Amino acid sequence: MISPDQAQYFFTNTEDSVCVISSSGEVLYANPAAERLFEIPADSRIKIWKTVPFVEGNDDLIQLFIDSVTNKVATHEAIVDYVNNAGEVSNLHVRMTCYNQDEIVYLVVITNLTQLFKVNSALVRYTSPEIADYVLTTKEGQKRGGQTKNVTILMSDLRGFTALSEKLTAEELITVLNHYFEAMVVCIQKYTGTVIEFLGDGIFTVFGAPKDLENHPTNAVKCAVEMQRAMREVNEWNRQNGYPELQMGIGINTGPAVVGNIGSEKAMKYGCMGSTVNVTGRLESLTIGGQVFVTENTAKLLKEELEVVSEGSFLPKGVSVELKYFEVSGIGDIEIGDDSANNIVWQDQAMDRDYEFNILEEKKVGVTSHEGTIRYISQNNRFALFKTHTELADRQNIMLHKGDERIYAKVIRKEEKGFVICFTSMTQTVGS
Repeated sequence: MISPDQAQYFFTNTEDSVCVISSSGEVLYANPAAERLFEIPADSRIKIWKTVPFVEGNDDLIQLFIDSVTNKVATHEAIVDYVNNAGEVSNLHVRMTCYNQDEIVYLVVITNLTQLFKVNSALVRYTSPEIADYVLTTKEGQKRGGQTKNVTILMSDLRGFTALSEKLTAEELITVLNHYFEAMVVCIQKYTGTVIEFLGDGIFTVFGAPKDLENHPTNAVKCAVEMQRAMREVNEWNRQNGYPELQMGIGINTGPAVVGNIGSEKAMKYGCMGSTVNVTGRLESLTIGGQVFVTENTAKLLKEELEVVSEGSFLPKGVSVELKYFEVSGIGDIEIGDDSANNIVWQDQAMDRDYEFNILEEKKVGVTSHEGTIRYISQNNRFALFKTHTELADRQNIMLHKGDERIYAKVIRKEEKGFVICFTSMTQTVGS
């Protein structure tokens, strides 16, 4: 048993606001924390709901006090907002307990959750809602270590980002990227994906971790299709605000990956690693803007019909056999609706502009120079018909140069009259 003096000491020194109120709602006792919170005059017999400023935002708290007293509820609790006389907003957990012996009184205990809410909000913004929930609500959330789970990885990346960053100021670049990321995250959260991190202009997302997700391959592909569709509104906004248009490629792969907390006791992050992740990154690098590539590992697990434009194979680093992939135009009842790489309309007049070019190997420019000619440009200025005697492979990256002009492109396919290439970045308009 504790003595009255000990109880008084605890009530006086606790950070929680504690009140005792009568059956009519009058404040019979308020500890110092409650006096500060509600600005209750010492020894007043004011009704507790009258201590709350009658302003927009306090309706729920006032109603909670009135309902508890009027209905003689044994226990009543809720999380409500509270706006003080200075206009500052707090998030409060209020618990009212009715004690009925000789007379009815209520014990009111109020915990200020404002700081906790701020921490939680910051954690959600700096990680993701799924990771924040994992950290705050699970035993494993704050421990180092991981587990192997079958997941689907989605990696997206903007094309020509380096050239874009050179054209914009730092403030403009952040504005463009933030608007782009905002639109993409809406799609990712819609399909219960978890953003592991933003990689410069890229997004690394996992489906199926930290929380299990039964149809994670289907969710990932649907998400990718909607991300490409969302790029139309992103680019419309860019045009209206005088910013350049963006092009995004996406790669998706399914398989086992190690997921969990990585780092030290002082600094940890939720991570995802393994060959499944590496293969996804390699597959994404093969895409041009507007494309979604899906490995066979993912395609065979889909619960809805996949619309395939083309298929191919690639040999990722560290893998002994080639892996099959599909270019996707839609899944189920949603479509990207833009297959311009497969239905190119060429400009009527031939350009016939000669260039020297080098083949890029792992983003490094090869030392050997070759010769080639841009014969035609597409009407949307995204593609060119490139003629060269050098044999080029599909998905190979090249850099064309002439004087100060630099053009980065990816080989799409070989045709009878030359190679179809897609521009990924350029220092100036082709031929200017």
